[in-house]
Amino acid sequence: MAIIECVPNVSEGRRRDVVEALVDAVRRTPSVRLLDYSSDASHNRSVITMAGDGAGLKDAVLALFEAALPRIDLRTHEGEHPRIGAVDVVPFIPIEGVTMADCVALAKQTATEVAQRFQVPIYLYEEAATRPSRRNLEDIRRGEFEGLAAKMADSEWTPDFGPGLPHPSAGASVVGARMPLIAYNINLATDRLDVAKKIARAIRYSSGGFRYVKAMGVSLADRGIVQVSINLTDYEKTPMFRVFEAVRQEAARYGVNVLESEIVGLVPAAALVGAAEHFLQLTSFSRDQILENKLKSEA
Repeated sequence: MAIIECVPNVSEGRRRDVVEALVDAVRRTPSVRLLDYSSDASHNRSVITMAGDGAGLKDAVLALFEAALPRIDLRTHEGEHPRIGAVDVVPFIPIEGVTMADCVALAKQTATEVAQRFQVPIYLYEEAATRPSRRNLEDIRRGEFEGLAAKMADSEWTPDFGPGLPHPSAGASVVGARMPLIAYNINLATDRLDVAKKIARAIRYSSGGFRYVKAMGVSLADRGIVQVSINLTDYEKTPMFRVFEAVRQEAARYGVNVLESEIVGLVPAAALVGAAEHFLQLTSFSRDQILENKLKSEA
């Protein structure tokens, strides 16, 4: 059986009725399973996780755009998270019985249909990128929606599909294929945004930190705290516990404590087991000692 995961990020995390309408569009798509969805009011962003075969996921993404475009207007949208689109990013992730090449092909097919049907410019990223400068999502999103028209005027940033100007209210979207990542946030017991930004700079790869970490410092004004918002693009090579410890140690330099951490969306069990092995200092631990794993292996 072919199983692909798709994790669209949409630029709405405050209006519950809108989020539910978007999720319902996915939920009603045949042969697609809605796995999870979560919203963040400070980021004003929601993450939807679904799985299925290629044809079903393409239909679900088209349904998501159809539901999102009349409801999300970036001209009045505000939030801490960078964005260029109402449906900001749509990654396809190989899980079982499919290759990365299959996901790249699906990304291109989906991007073509979205651009044609909704007149939304589409950029391809990660494994589907058409040029090195478009591989990293942060490079495509730099300047955000507000700077998109000027950016697209540069031939370097002509979209891969769709019109050469932003959609008036929905901007542009980024579609691609990648390996699984973990969206992991660490909240600090301070309102000092400068501290969060310095820590993000210390741990992210683009400024000399961990190879498989992307990070930014953001303010959670409604809670009076700041956050180091992190994407772990390879949790095996850069595990969660190593990043957590680095953030904790960096924060201590400024007299700041870690308040809590959170996982956005779903996470591979192996990532949590690795954290447990580290912090509990387990020796000779086997994955077969996990009750649920043992039950599955004996079924």
